[in-house]
Amino acid sequence: MNIKPIKTDKDYNQALKRLELIFDSEKGSAEGDELEVLGILVDQYENEHFPIGFPDPIEAIKFRMEQMGYNQTDLGKIIGLKSRASEILSRKRKLSLEMIRKLNVKLNIPTEVLIQSY
Repeated sequence: MNIKPIKTDKDYNQALKRLELIFDSEKGSAEGDELEVLGILVDQYENEHFPIGFPDPIEAIKFRMEQMGYNQTDLGKIIGLKSRASEILSRKRKLSLEMIRKLNVKLNIPTEVLIQSY
């Protein structure tokens, strides 16, 4: 096992190639341990160099509604009124703090996503 920090794109690409070769390694074996350590290093490099931002709050609400099989009426029950849900989804009304709290609890959308400007 010859593991070193991933500092450059070249190191990153080499690590990815090695991961592909040992991907099916048995847990607890030398290659399995190498796979685990390389995976951590690759994850750290990707988080640092290819960060993924939060989704748009309204798109996150729509996505979660779709996942849960909810419609606009269901959203209206969560935030108060069906007409208000329509205004939120069409971006005519901003989310209030109380709506954000309810959406966080009922739809399990992180507040960090919901408080973003849009």
